[in-house]
Amino acid sequence: MKGWFRLTLGLLAVVVGLVWTLQGLGTLRGSVMSGDDAWTIIGPIVVVIGLVLLTLGLRARNRGKRT
Repeated sequence: MKGWFRLTLGLLAVVVGLVWTLQGLGTLRGSVMSGDDAWTIIGPIVVVIGLVLLTLGLRARNRGKRT
């Protein structure tokens, strides 16, 4: 079970970051965030954080399998 928490948080952060980016770009409409440039910046930052968490989670899982 090592690394599952980081994997889950990482995947969630990537999905949320992508949604926020698309809302900031105006691709996804119907929200207060739609067309707001701030979300165009915040979204990719959250995606990168999510990718880091995914990487750390995968490393923790792989380390757990070796022992």
